Amino acid sequence: MTSAAQPRNIHTLLEIYSESHRNPTNELIHFVCVPVIVFSLLGILWAVHPVLALAAVLAAMWYYFQLSRPFAWGMLAMSAAMLAILAAMPPMTVLPLSIAVFVVAWIGQFIGHKIEGKKPSFFDDLRFLLIGPLFVLGFLYRRLNLAY
Repeated sequence: MTSAAQPRNIHTLLEIYSESHRNPTNELIHFVCVPVIVFSLLGILWAVHPVLALAAVLAAMWYYFQLSRPFAWGMLAMSAAMLAILAAMPPMTVLPLSIAVFVVAWIGQFIGHKIEGKKPSFFDDLRFLLIGPLFVLGFLYRRLNLAY
């Protein structure tokens, strides 16, 4: 098979990720909790120092651009919106709110996987912590008929 006919790495990663995200309730939980986890993680980093949150976004963007430019642009837009919200929040609220939301969202994720009956993908490969947001974004892209 030529390299042009082989599936792109992003499609392979999304297919593997989706194997443990087929239950509609688990999917719904992920559609809510994954973006909230990204936001709260950025909030925790922002509370340490805004440059740290920006550095995390830039590192993730490097990875996303290696996988898929359309996904990377979507993640960049989402990340920029999240950083703008964090910048607008009263500084003293960012850390406690981010920690609380982070914990609640992860509890939601594990409830979803209990319902699914399968362990989270990142237990096998930490890359899936970065693929989760693309799984959610992929749903939006498919709804809008956008290629990734």
